[in-house]
Formats: sequence, structure tokens, C-alpha cells
Amino acid sequence: MTNQLIHETSPYLRQHADNPVAWYPWGEEALQKAKAEDKPILLSIGYAACHWCHVMAHESFEDEATAVYMNQHFINIKVDREERPDLDSIYMQAVVAITGQGGWPMTVFLTPDGRPFYGGTYFPPTPRYGMISFMQLLQRIVQVWQTEREVVEKQADDIGGHISRTISLEKQPGVLERGMFSRAASTLFNQFDKQLGGFGGAPKFPPSMTLEFLLRHYLQSGDGMALHMAELTLQKMAYGGIYDQLGGGFARYSTDVRWLVPHFEKMLYDNALLARVYLHTWQITGKPLYRRIVEETLDFVAREMRHPGGGFYSSYDADSEGEEGKFYVWTAVEIRELLGDDADLFMAYYGVTEHGNWEDVNILHIPREPEMVAQEMGLEATVLEARLTPLKQKLFAARAKRIPPGLDEKVLTAWNGLMLAAFAEAGRALQREDYTAVATENAQFLYRKMRTADGRLHRTWKSGQPLGRLNGYLEDYAFLADGLLALYQSTFDGQWFTWARELADTMLTRFLDAEHGGFFDTSDDHEALLHRPKDVQDNAIPSGNAMAALVLLRLGLYTGEGLYGDVAETAVSALYGPMLQHPNAFAQWLIAANFLTGEPQEVAIIGQPDAPDTQALIETVFAEYRPHLVVAVGENGDTIPLLANREQRDGRATAYVCRRFICQQPVNTPEALAAQLSSTK
Repeated sequence: MTNQLIHETSPYLRQHADNPVAWYPWGEEALQKAKAEDKPILLSIGYAACHWCHVMAHESFEDEATAVYMNQHFINIKVDREERPDLDSIYMQAVVAITGQGGWPMTVFLTPDGRPFYGGTYFPPTPRYGMISFMQLLQRIVQVWQTEREVVEKQADDIGGHISRTISLEKQPGVLERGMFSRAASTLFNQFDKQLGGFGGAPKFPPSMTLEFLLRHYLQSGDGMALHMAELTLQKMAYGGIYDQLGGGFARYSTDVRWLVPHFEKMLYDNALLARVYLHTWQITGKPLYRRIVEETLDFVAREMRHPGGGFYSSYDADSEGEEGKFYVWTAVEIRELLGDDADLFMAYYGVTEHGNWEDVNILHIPREPEMVAQEMGLEATVLEARLTPLKQKLFAARAKRIPPGLDEKVLTAWNGLMLAAFAEAGRALQREDYTAVATENAQFLYRKMRTADGRLHRTWKSGQPLGRLNGYLEDYAFLADGLLALYQSTFDGQWFTWARELADTMLTRFLDAEHGGFFDTSDDHEALLHRPKDVQDNAIPSGNAMAALVLLRLGLYTGEGLYGDVAETAVSALYGPMLQHPNAFAQWLIAANFLTGEPQEVAIIGQPDAPDTQALIETVFAEYRPHLVVAVGENGDTIPLLANREQRDGRATAYVCRRFICQQPVNTPEALAAQLSSTK
């Protein structure tokens, strides 16, 4: 027996299609049924890689008695938060308002017209952890619904009013100036874990956007502490159990302060954002560790999270065979059997003990500096690395024979945009043509599968299923446009710039909040919900608003279109106060503000992109990490206005270095170009 979720494309929803609960997807059928039968809605929101979502499903949603009660008294709706970030945002605000905290699985009780009146996250099948059981909760909700309806209505009105207040971006605009970044960095330093990296205590999440801001602040100001905070965090994560020491790639977060014990799911967006941060840190410092992490992470994604057509999958589950982390952990006995005489070397390096470091098994990590281990063993560090490589390969091959965690094979436009940018930038910076090819194939896939005939975006796609019914959200447009601009700067193929500009224009026509500034998360023709969400804070991924602002700032330099820059600068200035008060939550805005105050440069190179003299100029531009730079290459300005009305000098590829359209003398040697770039840092 199956329920209505059997017709859905989301792997998360389909995981619940065999539940005895009569689940419906969010839609008109379920909402109308709730009104017709005057029943409250039980809304459950989660995602495929969520460990506690699986736990609650097994304990409660697969239980016949619980399902019978749910089906009798509620209209039960299941939502994949990754497909419907709008619903997740609205109802998460409600849960936080009710309980003071949020998380997944999210359990929310709604009136038939969709207003929340109670909610929480995980509820156990029996009373424990100081919580009532899920069945006790259901019974209490039914009692209140049937006997205290006026209480329900008042609660729903109060919560609805709280979450529907539009965030205004115009109340306290500030003057953007470079001193603000030092103040933001000081606030971050006060929250910084000075021994173990990261910010705050357990659980520790990879602070990707914060680290990106610190790198840019270091480049702009020379603040060595900003670079130190970024490097220490990146090193500790790279050596920790949060990083897959055998297969590459990062888990979602660490449950402890040492980055040792991860929550084992791997999300596409984390690996995209972290690959980019490690790449930029390698470009700044030249340290081999950072390059290795970039390549291992991107190799993992290309190998295991990529559809044959070029799209990137969403996530790997934390669980395999019903146990969290089982795929990734080892006993000392297993390692000795596989590695024989080499086991002691491997175990010393990766912190493996006979008793284990987590629940009697071992999470591979690097507890001591590699140089220290090499010194103790009387080896050169390079020799130690060479000896470890085949041992890692042997364990990786053995692990591949295990039952892997579940893979969520849906393709999300926004997350693909983030990974597109990572592969495109790495392809250029590391001179890895294979990475550039992966990025190009991804963009082609997204154009074929995610773009509608009128230029709009779909949110989601899954192989073998009809195209998702879901409209794209602001983050889909902003993240994809960002990725396309990165791909343009790696290939100088004008079609990617053209598409990025098309997406930006759609953001302005369909998502702009003309009254309060910034952008709504949903388009003007989206399904009418409790309110039109507009989230300006970073969460696990950057704020769609902040990314939209950064895209518009760059497009303004490419095109000379004043509207792009005006909309972006207005929005960024309006977040001046929150950026300084809560830099960890507004780091992507700080990145945009840093771009605005960093005296961004435009470089137009007139020449055939593949010609040797053009390539020599391009290589000069990208010899250093320059985040405040936009680069266009070509022979005319039909596609890229920055190239218009410029010509070659002396029949050779020629570079024009400009700052807000005021240009220096054109040059056509790498040496002269390097001098101009250095003089306008």
C-alpha cells in the first residue's frame, strides 16, 4: 500500500510513500481536503540526508497505531525542504517563534488555511529527553482543536503576524567604508576558537562564507589575524573527521569542537563552498595542503555526485545499513587485516586505536601535524606521504565494497550553481582542463533541463521523472548566475555571460522588492503562501539576496548598466548594522560590501581568446587571486559591453585596465599589464 507521495520526484518524499500514514505532498488537493473536513494539517518537513528525519520516520511514521491516529485526525503533508525552501523558511520561523530553536525534522500543526499554531522538531515515540511522546503531542493537539478552538485561532493569528512582517532594508542604511571590515573581523575574533578553529562551540558547522570574507579582508587590509583565523579553521577541518580522509569531501558538520565526529551526511553545497574557500586560500598562500583538499573534494564530486548528463546530485545520507557513519568507520582489526605490516604506520598517522575514538570504532583523522609524525618515524614528510598513498588506496578500495549510504539523486539548480562556480574557478586556477570541462557540461545540462522556453528556471530535476513542477527561487537565479560568470571567466565563451545577464534581468523583473529594497525569495507569480518570504541571512548556504547583490555588482562593471549597481548598493548599505553586529550571519553581505569598497577593476582584453598573445595576458591577470576583478576577453563588444569600442594596438592582443570605466593606457605585454594591476590593487 502506498500514499500520494508515490507520484513525487523527490527521493525524500518517495522514502515515505510506503508509510501507513496517508501523506500528501503540499498542494491544492491536501489544502482543500483540510478545509472540507475541517481538520488541522500536520506538516512534516525534512530532507533525504537528515538522520533524525529517518529516526522519527522509523519510530512514528512507520508505526501502524500512530498512523491510524494521524489519518483519523489530521491531513498529513510531507515536504522536502530542499525542493520547497519557501515553505521551509515560513514554517521554520514559526517553530523558532514557538520553541526558541529550529531544526529537522520539523513538525508543524496548521489550521486548514495554512496558519501555524504549534510546532517543534523531533518528537520521540515515548517520553524522554524531557519531551512528551509524539502520540501524546498528537492527542493534546486534537483535544485543543476540538475543545479550545478560540485558543488555536488566537495562537495562529499571533504567530502569523510575527512571521509575516516584511524585512525592510531601508531603515538604517549605513555608509560603506573600509573600517567596517576591521570591526566585523574583531567581532569574529571574539567568537573564534583560538585552539581548534571555527566559531563558537559544538556543534561546529563549516563557516564557508565567513572564511571567504576573512580572506578578502586580509587581501584588502593586510590583517594577518584574519588570514590566521581562516587558515587555522581550514587546517583543522582538513585534518579532522569531518573530512573524508580516504574519499575526499566534507560532512555536513562536526558534533564536537575538535572537528572529529561528523554528522556523516555529505551535502553538495558544503563541498562547493568549501572547495572554493580552499582554492582561494591556496591562491593566496601557495600551501600544498589547500590545493590537495580542493582536488580531492572536486574529484569526489565528479566521481560520485554527478549525473552522466552533467548535473550534480544533492547529497549522501549519513546512514548505511541503518547505522549512522557505518560506511566510513574502521576497527583496528580491519585495518591490520588489510594493511599487514604497514598498519602501524597508517594507524599512527590517522589516529587509529584498538578501542576506537567514537563508539568503539575509528573515524580517520590526523590528530598531529604530519611533519611531527614523520619526524618521530625518522622519515621525510614527502616520503611519509608517498608511503601512505597506496595504503589509503587499499582502504578506499575495501570501503567501496561496503553498502554505501543513500544518494539523493535530485538535481537542484541553486546548489548546482554553487558547484559550477567551484569547478570553473578551479579549472582556471589549477590549470585543470578536466575541471573546466565538468563545469561546461554542467552549464549545458542546466540550460537543457532547468531553463524553460521563456527563460525561467525550474528548481529541481530528477532522471527518469517529469520535470519538476516547482518554480525557481531567488537563490536558483542568483547562484546559477554567479556560477555562469565564473565559467565565463574560465572559458570566455560569451553564451555563459549572456545567460547570466538574462537571469539577473529576471531577478529584477520578478523578484525585486521595489518598496523595501532587496529581493523576495519567490517570484511575483509564485503560489500565494502565508506571506512572501524574504530571507537576508546566510544559513547553510549564502543569502540569495546577498549573492544577487554581488552578481549585480559584477554585471554592472561588465555592462555599464547603472540599475544593476544601484539596486545592489542600496541593498548592501541597508544591511550595514546587521553586518557589524552579526558578521557570521551576514558574511555574504560583507563579501559584497568588500567588493564595493575594494575599488573593483575591469580588465578588457582585445584578442582571440585562444591566441598565444591573448593567453599570455589572461595568465597575467589570473596569476594572483583578485576577487575584485571582472575580466572580459574577445574581439568585439556585441556580447560584453566592456569590450566595446576598444581595439588592438600594434596588431597584438591588448589589455585595458579600468576602474569604474576610467581606463589606463592600453598595454600589450604581460609585464606592463602586471604593473598596472599592481598599481590599482
